[in-house]
Amino acid sequence: MTGLKPHPEYKASGVDWLGDIPAHWEMVKLKNGFDLQKRPVIKSAGIVTAFRDGQVTLRSNRRIDGYTEGDKQIGYQTIHSGDLVIHAMDAFAGAIGVSDSLGQSTPVYSACTPKPGFNAHFYARALRHIALTGYISSLAKGVRERSTDFRWADAKELPIPKPPLEEQNNIVSFLDRETAQIDDLIGKQERLINLLAEKRQALITHAVTKGLDPTAPTKPSGIPWLGDIPTAWNVSKLNWQSKGIGDGLHGTPTYSDTGSIPFVNGTNLLGDSIRITDSTNFVEEDQLSSADVSLDESTVLMSINGTVGNCAVLGNQRVMLSKSAAYIKCSESLHAQFLAHYLRSYPTRSYFVSASGGTTIANLSLATLRGTPVPVPPFQEQMEVTTWLDEQIHKLDGLRTKSLQAIELLRERRSALISVAVTGKIDVTNEGVAA
Repeated sequence: MTGLKPHPEYKASGVDWLGDIPAHWEMVKLKNGFDLQKRPVIKSAGIVTAFRDGQVTLRSNRRIDGYTEGDKQIGYQTIHSGDLVIHAMDAFAGAIGVSDSLGQSTPVYSACTPKPGFNAHFYARALRHIALTGYISSLAKGVRERSTDFRWADAKELPIPKPPLEEQNNIVSFLDRETAQIDDLIGKQERLINLLAEKRQALITHAVTKGLDPTAPTKPSGIPWLGDIPTAWNVSKLNWQSKGIGDGLHGTPTYSDTGSIPFVNGTNLLGDSIRITDSTNFVEEDQLSSADVSLDESTVLMSINGTVGNCAVLGNQRVMLSKSAAYIKCSESLHAQFLAHYLRSYPTRSYFVSASGGTTIANLSLATLRGTPVPVPPFQEQMEVTTWLDEQIHKLDGLRTKSLQAIELLRERRSALISVAVTGKIDVTNEGVAA
């Protein structure tokens, strides 16, 4: 992409979100460029879905889990490939695009065909930009939380810019090419994040089951999924290496705006620590009698409901635990941070699945947790493993943070590029077609 320049002359569009537009562009209403279609259903056609990322395609091309097809598809219509599709309930979040498939959809979709002089792909880009600025939300009638109702009766009156058709085509070609390059860079960063996560898990698993010395002699652990362990290590049940294992309150406490004690559940155990967020509830000191756990360096908290195996170790702090979080008070022979790493490791998580009948775990019983096999190296070696893992994880997490920041910058770049192109703030006359 060469240096992009603005158009030589601009004029007021009369629309706040759009601002000035190139002098040779027009302002029209969406109904001037598109006709609403209501076609009979093709029974054999699949279901077309408009996703919030702007893709409009057969549902089966993206996902099939979580959907059920009713016997009565009242008001369904046929969608053709090339239709501009607006999801009335999710348009505010970007569910606007051009269908790539023939199929059927619910009546909540507006399926529109372009009139001469209008490129559907250009207006899909423009309408998604308008939506993501919040303009559609400000116009639409709210019918449920976090959504809006943006039916054709409202959409058709939306003022939109109309560049000459050739310029629309150039803008579409330019954006397709430039956003594809940005998406490729985002994809590379996402793949790097996945590789870092795999390496993180591999380092943890190897360190807590094999140790740091590759020359150390090994022996069978007696646990098939654990394999061989260093000869200086022992294998024990977690219950035998702890001073207590239990869960939290089986009920709902009375929350207080002035409380200082966080009510911690499994969702608070993320990123190796207890995360206190805006959604965390607090209780008063006098409620701790039924579910008080005074944390110290020997205590591990672990999620046992929903997502199982998220762990945290924290210094002295008072919390009220919910039943979705368990506490493990380690004995003098078991280092809490070593145990936390072990509970996060792949073999242990696999054990939790197998111990629950091989199904996706929703709940982990305290009995299963107490009976979990755990390798027990000499305490000094546990400390060495923990120190080494903390250093390695810190490095990997730093790389992950940089990748996430790069993705955020690329997405901002993508959004800004689309914005200036569809609103005419840059002239892509010589950029629309690759050399």
